[in-house]
Amino acid sequence: MGFRCGIVGLPNVGKSTLFNALTQTAAAQAANYPFCTIEPNVGNVGVPDARLDAIAKIAGSAKIIETQLGFVDIAGLVRGASKGEGLGNQFLATIREVDAIVHVLRCFEDDDITHVEGRIDPVSDAETVETELMLADLDSLERRVPALVKKGALGDKEAKAAGTALTLALELLREGKPARLAKPSDPDEARHLAQAQLLTGKPVLYVCNVEEASAGSGNVFSARVAAMAAKQGAASVVISASIEAEIATMPADERGMFLAELGLAETGLGQIIRAGYALLHLITFFTAGPKETRAWTVETGATAPNAAGAIHSDFERGFIRAETISYSDFIAFSGEAGAREHGKLRAEGKTYLVHDGDVMHFLHSA
Repeated sequence: MGFRCGIVGLPNVGKSTLFNALTQTAAAQAANYPFCTIEPNVGNVGVPDARLDAIAKIAGSAKIIETQLGFVDIAGLVRGASKGEGLGNQFLATIREVDAIVHVLRCFEDDDITHVEGRIDPVSDAETVETELMLADLDSLERRVPALVKKGALGDKEAKAAGTALTLALELLREGKPARLAKPSDPDEARHLAQAQLLTGKPVLYVCNVEEASAGSGNVFSARVAAMAAKQGAASVVISASIEAEIATMPADERGMFLAELGLAETGLGQIIRAGYALLHLITFFTAGPKETRAWTVETGATAPNAAGAIHSDFERGFIRAETISYSDFIAFSGEAGAREHGKLRAEGKTYLVHDGDVMHFLHSA
């Protein structure tokens, strides 16, 4: 799988409740005091995809396996986290290991749930967390960049590319802007920027945690977050963690009716997954046969060998070709045999770019 989203935010905004609901576990202790999450909790969720059932039915598969998306519940950050306040250093290190940040913001009023800063202001909360992440990145780069620039000036090409890329990020941070706004000029610089694992270099999805009555349309707080996200070129979704927690305890066949009664088209999990896939530029391809139909995740722009490697590294090394059918053709012609008969099964080589929904079979050398 390899794709993980870190759930961050100030204490008592609903992170652990959301994590529990998303992963349908009680792994994270939800409590009304700061730092109740001491160790980061990790859970994987199956990505719902109606195409799986349709493919499996035609292929006569005995089993269906969804692709997985990982979530890491990270303890609440507070002002001063970049200097170690509130267990900050420990959890900033955890954030470096995720691919994207799901930033939960409290967009509801409740006198029974304390706010660490004594007021409800999700935009200010977002700025508090972002500032701590920027300060941590700034401290890291101010120590690393001078040495890289010096080595680059002495003829070290890798150090020069790394120094150039990280200097771009450093200049942004000094202006109070996140590193994800950096625009490297070539692939080598982009690679070094990605390898730096900067906290503010990761894509961000803002999750507005609202009261149940506002789950469908949002409220004044979530509207402010949406405006902030639009200004940043980021994404935001509106959910109610309490509703998600209730849905997580229900039998699957009752959830649709419950959502309909609340006027909701889909679960918060569905919204977050869709937004997360867009955020990370992910697509899904499928493999199908009598044993199983399975969904696999790769990044947009992945080649056929890259897709083969998602299954097993040996498949990528020994890649010969990929027999490929689009999802629509697989359904329209009732599977592989029909697609082949109508000329819709294609033999694709190493340069083929995988499309979302491709049904693929890989031929490879031993």
